[in-house]
Amino acid sequence: MTTLAHDAPTPGTTTTPAPAPGGAPAVDVEEAVRGVARRAKVASRALATATRAAKDAALEALADALVGATDEIVAANALDLDRGRANGLPDGLLDRLALTPERIVGIADALRELAGLPDPVGEVVRGQTLPNGLRLRQVRVPMGVVGMIYEARPNVTVDAAGLALKSGNAVVLRGGSAAAESNRVIVGVLGRALEGVGLPADLVQSVDEHGRPGGVALMHARGLVDVLVPRGGADLIQTVVRESTVPVIETGVGNCHVYVDAGADEAMALEILLNSKTQRVGVCNAAETLLVHADAAPTFLPAALAALAGAGVVVHGDDETARLAPEGVDVLAATDRDWATEYLALEIAVRVVPDLDAAIEHIRTWTSGHTEAIVTRDLQASERFVAELDSAAIMVNASTRFTDGGQLGLGAEIGISTQKLHARGPMGLAELTTTKWVVHGDGHVRP
Repeated sequence: MTTLAHDAPTPGTTTTPAPAPGGAPAVDVEEAVRGVARRAKVASRALATATRAAKDAALEALADALVGATDEIVAANALDLDRGRANGLPDGLLDRLALTPERIVGIADALRELAGLPDPVGEVVRGQTLPNGLRLRQVRVPMGVVGMIYEARPNVTVDAAGLALKSGNAVVLRGGSAAAESNRVIVGVLGRALEGVGLPADLVQSVDEHGRPGGVALMHARGLVDVLVPRGGADLIQTVVRESTVPVIETGVGNCHVYVDAGADEAMALEILLNSKTQRVGVCNAAETLLVHADAAPTFLPAALAALAGAGVVVHGDDETARLAPEGVDVLAATDRDWATEYLALEIAVRVVPDLDAAIEHIRTWTSGHTEAIVTRDLQASERFVAELDSAAIMVNASTRFTDGGQLGLGAEIGISTQKLHARGPMGLAELTTTKWVVHGDGHVRP
């Protein structure tokens, strides 16, 4: 799996004060990060009584500020891209890292879409009046301080800030060295915009200046950081899960599958496959493996392989895939490593399977639990596929690329959770809240 392992906090790393340049006193990284978290905790209180109108106005201000700072952000991003190319960053991750004026407009529009969504804070999840007259309500409340550790994704800086603000939280970010310049500028822009609408800049802070030790200190800030969300490659996510004393919501890598069933509409299947694989390759909901029913393979695979090759996709296939490849299309021999790989690039693994059972078994064996898609005309096959696979999202006759908060009407997302506790799938506003019980009585005492 392609990761930025050099950016992941190193297991067992301590936060011993690092020497500062120019003979300045060494920085106690752990205390510095805890100071950031304390300020975030205080700042989050400013949102405790904020109205939806106030939060939405702040989101609009953040969006306007980002667009207004486009030139500054793009210039900073160019420095990150130059450094990434020099360091051999894969094309898929360079694509994730890149910010253009058009992408900045899109990121700002996502903030405006958040402003248009209902405020989850205060929503009554359930309630009742007990026989003794006590009136109960379980209501949504903010987490408090949300920590984010992520890689090469400056858009996540904005998504996390916007989602945190709308859901009543402060956010502390560790965005990694690959996007250091972009994130530094973006956090500054957001902070100034928050102050401009009367909110604390400390609602959005970064610990990037403290490097890997800063990430470790963030993982250990239990009691100050209420929940930590890692987003990136498998190495980073598993390191955070293992090392953190702060509660973690685990996001997952995306080894996503497209299965083309017998009798599928082949034109539809081809369009879904190409969109799933090539619409944007460096993202977790891009397809990495194609499975084709043996009855569909003789007609579907030659056209599919030619289309993939035409889109610049390198194919790793089994023997039957290689046999069916049209002239001029090369198929590299697939191994178990290919079935397990999240390429995040113009590469795909392809296998011909004898039936639906074999497709389901292959996916169960190799999936990361993110997203699987079936293309079929058979209702029973689609129902089995949905029932027998246990990924966070299952698509029937639709692209894997729809596992996305914005695409599913949730607004921007902070990540895709592949765990089963609290949050699963796209993590939008509701997933950044918890609940508390509010009990009203009339002098009730327990007998």
